[in-house]
Amino acid sequence: MRLLVRDRLLGIGDDYWIEDEHGRKVFLVDGKAMRLRDTFELKDAQGRVLIDIHQRMLALRDTMVIERDGEGLATIKRKRLSLLRNHYRVTLVDGTELDVSGKILDHEFAIAYDGELLAVISRRWLHLRDTYGVDIVRDDADPALLIAVAVCVIHLAQREREDD
Repeated sequence: MRLLVRDRLLGIGDDYWIEDEHGRKVFLVDGKAMRLRDTFELKDAQGRVLIDIHQRMLALRDTMVIERDGEGLATIKRKRLSLLRNHYRVTLVDGTELDVSGKILDHEFAIAYDGELLAVISRRWLHLRDTYGVDIVRDDADPALLIAVAVCVIHLAQREREDD
């Protein structure tokens, strides 16, 4: 499955659509402004909230939390020892860990489980919009979860860069 994320560079807020390879709107990333913590909702094309994403307030390192239907689904943190590349660890509630590595700010990274590739994120510039593709490699993968993971790691990397 290939999805295209059209992240608005000159827009107000953090809202953007994710389309399939045929240009149909599949998901909306809805950034919530004026909150104490960074918060997003991943919605389907009909506006139903599929996943809630928010920053954990009291954490030693920046941490994002993914929830579905009010239940915890995953937490995302930067790995401690990652000098040359960006590495993030996604811990699912069942203890499963996903590894996210690559050039996050360049939108060139991969999401893997136990060495097996789940999704590849890759960017290219088109006009005034930043567009990047999310190629979901496994048919049994949860597209909404993988999109949420991509949103989280990009957001965490941008915050880290702003703090430097």
